Amino acid sequence: MSSEPPTGSGQQPPEDDPFRKRPPNEPPGEGAGSPYGSEPPPYPGGGQGGAGREGGSQGGGPGGGPYDGPPGGGQGGGQGGGPYGGSPYGGGSYPTDPLAGMPPLADSGKRTLARILDMILVGVVVWLLTWGVGVSEYDVDSDRIQVDKSLWQAAVAAVLYIAYDTVLTARTGQTLGKKLLHLRVANLDNGATPSVQTALTRAAVLWLPFAFCCACVWTAISGGWSFFDRPYKQGLHDKAAKTVVVSTD
Repeated sequence: MSSEPPTGSGQQPPEDDPFRKRPPNEPPGEGAGSPYGSEPPPYPGGGQGGAGREGGSQGGGPGGGPYDGPPGGGQGGGQGGGPYGGSPYGGGSYPTDPLAGMPPLADSGKRTLARILDMILVGVVVWLLTWGVGVSEYDVDSDRIQVDKSLWQAAVAAVLYIAYDTVLTARTGQTLGKKLLHLRVANLDNGATPSVQTALTRAAVLWLPFAFCCACVWTAISGGWSFFDRPYKQGLHDKAAKTVVVSTD
């Protein structure tokens, strides 16, 4: 099984993307330095050792790899171990931990609060657009009225939630809720702002079940997955899009 890092978006991030992770030998461009500092990603067995990132060890002694992982490779010489078909600590002279050089992963509690804020904001718009819709003076079947109204509301909710999440995530990596709580969505493989396709995949996995069948139950399952997922703290929608949520504090 390959020990290469996962390929999230399948696209190279733009050169001027301030959140793009840079190879250790590439100097930052003029006026376009990384917002996460100029230090290179940690090398297995020395250097910073993933300091400043959740689970990373401080200092530069042996065994100072990301998440205190074994230097030089994961179990069995870098075979397996991590999601997407590879160990996050694979061997070689270059670190294969996708989180190397990225800010700390976001706290799952803050992610939940940001999602609630987004649901409230978009939910108000959905309610205003669908208020009173579905009742006709020519329709005397009350059951049909309720079913038609429910389907209409679900369709409007799905479109608005997906559009809201996709547009804002593809632009800056932040919905309004995430911006207020200093969080950001990033590609797992390169740290860049997700593409429209990646953001759409992420939003569709999260909001389609929410709108049409599972409501808050699915949101709790998909988003709550990040409380238990290791090492990337991903929700199910993050896994589908190969993204992570990081802190911008």
